[in-house]
Amino acid sequence: MTSVPLSAPLPEDPPVSLWRDAWQRLVRNKLAVVGLAMVLILAFAAAFGPMLTPYDFLSQDLDARNLAPSLTHLFGTDDLGRDVFSRVLYGSRTAFLVAVVVTAIAVLIGTTLGAIAGFFGGFADRLIMWFTDMTMSVPNLLLVVVINASLKTPLSQWMEAQYLATLNPIFRETVWIDFILVFGSMALISWPPYARLVRAQVLSIRSRPYITAARALGLTNRIILTRYVVPNAIGPLIVSVSAGLGTAMVLESAFSFLGVGVNPPTPSWGNMISDGLRVWQHYPHLLAAPAIVLGLATVAFSFLGDGLNDALNPRGSK
Repeated sequence: MTSVPLSAPLPEDPPVSLWRDAWQRLVRNKLAVVGLAMVLILAFAAAFGPMLTPYDFLSQDLDARNLAPSLTHLFGTDDLGRDVFSRVLYGSRTAFLVAVVVTAIAVLIGTTLGAIAGFFGGFADRLIMWFTDMTMSVPNLLLVVVINASLKTPLSQWMEAQYLATLNPIFRETVWIDFILVFGSMALISWPPYARLVRAQVLSIRSRPYITAARALGLTNRIILTRYVVPNAIGPLIVSVSAGLGTAMVLESAFSFLGVGVNPPTPSWGNMISDGLRVWQHYPHLLAAPAIVLGLATVAFSFLGDGLNDALNPRGSK
């Protein structure tokens, strides 16, 4: 029997890492892994899908109108002979772009205002929370309709004037007006929940001992906020962002469905569902294809959000 010398070093435990432990809990959640895989597939389709399809999403073939799904056209064709599968893939790019950009803008605004309100309190807190409540009290659809109705015509006239002055064809691409209005209006209605969440986290963090120690060391409020307060409040924010991406996709589709979002000929799941509703009794594939893909994307973000919540907040999980 061998004996271990007293001078031999004992084996060390691996260092504890919040993010590594959270990742391990996440991968043990089967639904979260399924949701993550579906989100990655959606991101790949948005980035590279339109390049891999044999048809252009705008190309028309009047001899192949309203064809049922087949090996030639996986999701069939629409009333102009356009390949529905190619349009759904390009619609995923529209949905993903809108979701990411809108959520990023909303998180930036909400995090900034929520951190200021929670950290400084007083008049700044009351003013920001009043503005937050006022924004949340306005019906989302009404606000988006007002923004689109009041700004679309002036923006279109400005772009036309710029084209006549410069002859730059980019000013004839009116789809940029749709994207700008969608980004702006959706971000304007999406930031208040993030501001409330960050404010609640900051209120609980600002009285922690390490914040008191940072103040005693003479660090400025900006450094304390950016280095110590906001990073420690980011866990619940990540969970909220994962759910917010799915919500932004649904909102964009809803607004496009109502005609105040991304308009044809740019494919969007919302305007494709709107077109499919008119003829679903005769050509159900025109409605089923975008609706099913939108539903799967929403479920994927929901699964991923629940998994992140359990991973980053294990004491709150069941």
